[in-house]
Amino acid sequence: MGDVLSTHLDDARRQHIAERAGKILTEFLQFYEDQYGVALFNSMRHEIEGTGPPQAQLLWRKVPLEERIIFSGNLFQYQEDNKKWRNRFSLVPHNYGLVLYENKVAYERQVPPRAIINSAGYKILTSVDQYLELVGNSLPGTTSKSGSTPILKCPTQFPLILWHPYARHYYFCMMTEAEQDKWQAVLQDCIRHCNNGIPEDSKVEGPAFTDAVRMYRQSKELYGTWEMLCGNEVQILSNLVMEELGPELKAELAPRLKGKPQERQRQWLQISDAVYRLVYEQAKASFEAVLSKLQQARPAMEAVIRTDMDQIITSKEHLASKIRAFILPKAEVCVRNHVQPYIPSILEALMVPTSQGFTEVRDVFFKEVTDMNLNVINEGGVDKLGEYMETLSQLAYHPLKMQSCYEKMEPLRLDGLQQRFDVSSTSVFKQRAQIHMREQMDNAVYTFETLLHQELGKGPTKEELCKSIQRILERVLKKYDYDSSSVRKRFFREALLQISIPFLLKKLAPTCKSELPRFQELIFEDFARFILVENTYEEVVLQTVMKDILQAVKEAAVQRKHNLYRDSMVMHNSDPNLHLLAEGAPIDWGEEYGDSSPSPGTPEAATLSEKRRRAKQVVSLIQDEEAELPFEAGPEPSSPVSPDSVTELRGLLARDLQAESPPLTGSLLNGAPAQGSPQPGAAPEASSPPASPLRHLPPGKAADLEPPKPSDQETGEQVSDPGSGLPTHTTEGNAGVQTEF
Repeated sequence: MGDVLSTHLDDARRQHIAERAGKILTEFLQFYEDQYGVALFNSMRHEIEGTGPPQAQLLWRKVPLEERIIFSGNLFQYQEDNKKWRNRFSLVPHNYGLVLYENKVAYERQVPPRAIINSAGYKILTSVDQYLELVGNSLPGTTSKSGSTPILKCPTQFPLILWHPYARHYYFCMMTEAEQDKWQAVLQDCIRHCNNGIPEDSKVEGPAFTDAVRMYRQSKELYGTWEMLCGNEVQILSNLVMEELGPELKAELAPRLKGKPQERQRQWLQISDAVYRLVYEQAKASFEAVLSKLQQARPAMEAVIRTDMDQIITSKEHLASKIRAFILPKAEVCVRNHVQPYIPSILEALMVPTSQGFTEVRDVFFKEVTDMNLNVINEGGVDKLGEYMETLSQLAYHPLKMQSCYEKMEPLRLDGLQQRFDVSSTSVFKQRAQIHMREQMDNAVYTFETLLHQELGKGPTKEELCKSIQRILERVLKKYDYDSSSVRKRFFREALLQISIPFLLKKLAPTCKSELPRFQELIFEDFARFILVENTYEEVVLQTVMKDILQAVKEAAVQRKHNLYRDSMVMHNSDPNLHLLAEGAPIDWGEEYGDSSPSPGTPEAATLSEKRRRAKQVVSLIQDEEAELPFEAGPEPSSPVSPDSVTELRGLLARDLQAESPPLTGSLLNGAPAQGSPQPGAAPEASSPPASPLRHLPPGKAADLEPPKPSDQETGEQVSDPGSGLPTHTTEGNAGVQTEF
């Protein structure tokens, strides 16, 4: 790989890439600075005016699944450097970074993991043929001839491939279809979570960034949804740069690649990955510098907004009235002829799978609580309650139990409408609805937990407890139905706007966009950071179609389609003290109602170690123990010859290796040099990544010898020194995923 990169990515070309990426970043970041002031003004105005959706009936968990493991098990990973498949013990912690260990013994001995993969922007493929087709399309003219050796051979019929348009690909396989289905659900959960990388509670930075992305792409005449709006800000910005830089590099380098078609494909994947990492490091530095500058300027901007709020609002309304008078006739005709006739069919296409998914959430929640109630009756009452509730509290993050809910969104199609409205893919809407499902499930579970915990304070008997569980379940389901309706209606409105607004802007651009600069003179210079002509123009366009969208959703609710409630139906003060209950400390069911007393004579350190092990096992029970792989990872074969035939590969997979894995020396399998890990509590090394508001790992990146940057800790696949023998402590902050050693 080093030869390929040194040949095609020499110093001169790296410098050219940096200059080209720098121009794109500079242009985008100017959009971001412009949007930051607008977002800050909108946030402060919203805070003062107090407008917003009706108060939710369900409670929400402030710290979900802290220090827990979502899933664990074995899978086989393909090592690209030696073309061998290796059995890996893998787990998914609460931050959804896929962690790969040498084997289960390494995990139990707290040896640092070999890799942590951030899956933002990835797609899961379950067919090698499908993967080979995508790879062939990524580099025209390299389609392999029939009968030639493909770029990848899988030893089983059950592969799972993580594919990314720019970053490194990852290859896994399982022994059975059941295992493939489980890991597909788990990895899809990882992708869904990592894609949603911009914090929901970011009221200024988040909206400013997404608006800047939209404005920048529209300046390039790219309208409609964008599939690569995935991950945190730096990941999205890297995708944005690669969207322009990738085709240029491909046109320049593709003719120079040598070898057979599959070899040229492999070379291009290596080059694309290396360039992506270079771009990521450059984007990270540029974005953090601009963000720091804006945050330093924010107090002064807030002072101006507080002082001149009324004047800014008046100035903006005056500007909006002038723009409205100019574009309204054209916009109304466009809406009437090109959007309004299609709103009902788009809404229906959205409502059916979404509502089925939310209904499935309700059914799964009802079944789990009912089963728990039966277990309380039959198997010990309050004594077992801690164990049952510990399991129930994790329901929303159980990838297998939630899969039946998520699957309801898969049939979503906008047949005949996607091309008309320039919707590249429905995956944006599917994932958004699935995230809402998970949130509503967790809200229902947490509300149930809180009410049941309050009831237990009365010391009920087994019979009283079962009646209370049933009563609380019915109470929570009523709240769920109300919140489900509110969330779905908001989702439908947002989706309809996301589909129609870019279409309208594209239609109106030839006649309206060139006239917008003349409205700039209507904005006072002191307010120019908080009022932009382009944003005001979009708001006016939004208002022209919003009334039709609101009317369509309202009619669906009036007709009680899919159990939607009318807007006039509001649950006032149904539980005035419920939200006060959520202000207390988080409920630890295992601690309060489980058997946590240490055995006589057990050392305190051993007790803590045992608690840690047991706490992880509780969640690891998500994996079906009967379906464990019958293989134990051991020392890797020393033979330098890589087997070529699928039969030989299967033979390697089936080998029952009993010996423990020896300490690794030299370079790791992915070609990265080993790195040391500091002792817990020790002063951080100078090479550790600086603290920043961007705490996500980038999409799954392996740290190869070339290029030397970004460092392992700043890339999505993190490699550690197994010799340190220290545990990994993984945390999740408001801004995303961070891994600390």
